[in-house]
Formats: sequence, structure tokens, C-alpha cells
Amino acid sequence: MFTGLVERTHKIAALEPSSEGIRLHLEKQAVSAINGDLAPWNDLLRGESIAVNGACLTLVEEGDTLTFDVIHETLRKTSLGQRSPGDGVHLERALRVGDRLGGHYVTGHVDTLGTLERIDTGDGEVIWTVSVEDSSLVRTVPKGSITLDGVSLTVVDSELDRFTIALIPHTLEVTAFSDRKEGDLLNLEMDHFGRWVQALLADHNPLSSGGDHS
Repeated sequence: MFTGLVERTHKIAALEPSSEGIRLHLEKQAVSAINGDLAPWNDLLRGESIAVNGACLTLVEEGDTLTFDVIHETLRKTSLGQRSPGDGVHLERALRVGDRLGGHYVTGHVDTLGTLERIDTGDGEVIWTVSVEDSSLVRTVPKGSITLDGVSLTVVDSELDRFTIALIPHTLEVTAFSDRKEGDLLNLEMDHFGRWVQALLADHNPLSSGGDHS
């Protein structure tokens, strides 16, 4: 479980093809950090879960790089396979009991991909319009929460297949979002509680089943 408050941004050192998918190598030194400390983490444990651009991955090695195995299923459902060496990715370690929950509950299970359709700037903020690849998997509401590439954000406006979010200067400073451009793919995770509400409503909606409702 995560919160969507990205702790650090690290650059991709290498993407190594493997029979299971790819082996993702990240530089140990951060390029930005929410607490300003860019030094390598000194208490990582092999096998621990870390959200990488919003996808929960297992740390398999910690040597010259931080190494994660990304299987084919994860590559199909996320944008990790579209990234390149030198790109920045967001890292967040798992939530500990007693930690402050400054964002919202994030599972690290990406629901679908979104496309950064439009970037507008003005009044000290940046507005993104994001279109949703599969709107049946992600529903948004104004002032609701959404996770983009592992970052907990608040929806400004919402339509069935797209939504807008506002990025403040601090978010752009401590994330890799300043490098994103129109057309880029983003990992989307719907609000955990909203997902359950959606599932429960679908279960009780006679039009959502395949029977004869005439």
C-alpha cells in the first residue's frame, strides 16, 4: 500500500530484455527528492515492494543500480516499457503503520493507461488534460483523487473519457512531470474506494449483466 506522495525521482540506467519481460535498472542516486536528500537509500531490503511510476514492483537486486523485474503483463498494462534510459521515474516505498497519509490509498496496481492530451500553463500552475484508454476501468469525479505515474492528484474537471488535473510548481519540482510532453503515456490508478463503489453498483445494475431485461 502506498500514498501517492512520491519520495524520489531516479533516472533509468538501463532496460535489459529478459525472457519474463525486462529487467529495469535505476540509478541509485536520486535526481530529486521530497525531503531534499538525494543520497542513495541505505536501508533498502531485497524483496521489498516499491512503487515505480505507480506500479508496485519488487526490488530484486541492490548493487550498482536498483534492479526490478518487469513481467510481460506489467509491460502490457503500464508505460514502463515505453520509457528509455535517462528518463526519470517516480519511486515510493510502501506505507508503514503510523506514517502520515498525505495523499490517498494507492495499491500500486495500474488500472489502465492515459494519454497526456494537452498541456496548458498560466496563473502559476500547469493544467493537464488526460484522455483515458479504457474509461470502463477508470472513473473520475471533480475533486476526487487519481494517481498518475504514482503521484496522488486531485481531479479538476471530469468527463467520461478524459479529465484535467492541476500541477503546482512544487509538484513539478520534485517529480519528473516537467519532462512530460503531449502524447506521452501515463499510468492511471483509480481511487481505491471509488473502484469498490463502481464494482458494487455494477453488481446491482441489471443492465450490466448479460440476461434478457425486456
